[in-house]
Amino acid sequence: MATSYYRVMLGKSSQYASECLAGGFIGADFGIVGDLTYKLPDEWRAFNKEYIPVVMAADPDKTKIGAGLACGALWTIAKGILRDDIVLCPDGNRVYRVGRVVGEYYYADGQVLPHRRKVEWLEESIPRESMSEALRNSAGSIGTCSNVTSYAEEIEGLLGKSSPGTGSTFIVNDPDVEDPSAFALEAHLEDFLVKNWAQTLLGKEFSIYTEEGEVIGQQYPTDAGIIDILAVSHNGKRLVVVELKRGRASDVVVGQTLRYMGFVGEQLAGEGQTVEGVIIGLEDDPKLRWALVPVPAITFYRYRIDFQLLPT
Repeated sequence: MATSYYRVMLGKSSQYASECLAGGFIGADFGIVGDLTYKLPDEWRAFNKEYIPVVMAADPDKTKIGAGLACGALWTIAKGILRDDIVLCPDGNRVYRVGRVVGEYYYADGQVLPHRRKVEWLEESIPRESMSEALRNSAGSIGTCSNVTSYAEEIEGLLGKSSPGTGSTFIVNDPDVEDPSAFALEAHLEDFLVKNWAQTLLGKEFSIYTEEGEVIGQQYPTDAGIIDILAVSHNGKRLVVVELKRGRASDVVVGQTLRYMGFVGEQLAGEGQTVEGVIIGLEDDPKLRWALVPVPAITFYRYRIDFQLLPT
């Protein structure tokens, strides 16, 4: 089985990095007390269904969306990451420590991050500055755990185990991508949207999902895939899944958006909340517009790039 790669936070802001590095483990908490050894189903949807209420009971301020993110991360660390998979863990000093998972789940009662996996830390580490911008963005995404397997070639290069990484060069291996130039450009668009959200049309009605002062709605992981942006209306009644087209075929991006909307509606939406979709692309796309005719819940937006040279 091919090796998978994960970015795993060692506590909020890497506060437990020293303990994890010294003790040879990664772990999570989220207020779930007790040994989960015989309570980890093979599919994390079942885990979320049982433990989202537990997380919300332990932290009354936690929303269902925040609890879903917490449960998904806990299941991934405890069950989803397999033996011999590789974890990249920031140490708080702009360096990612790299380890190989060598053991199954165990519970360390009364200790920090008690839901643990044994890790063999490698001598090699990866400075954040040496990563491509795309990998930095993915490794820096919100949440405790994110899958960065799509950057395996670059990671292996940075560890000196293959040819050098791609740096800032984009290599598109996705057969669904029709326009590689749009794919490359829209890798930067997501961060631009997040940083300038309040100035966009969407920002007038929606806010990117935030909990406890932390944005959790960018690159929101689900078992249906990773949602580019998950937002909520200012009155809390409407959830919106925002997907960048990234040069992909129209049918693919519409299907993916519908899949994410289905997940949000079933797993995250609260009573009375509706779910909508937004697709953002560089150019007008007649095929996409035809695909959306029978899907009024999804809106298509174009973006425009405006470069100006100003005298100094």
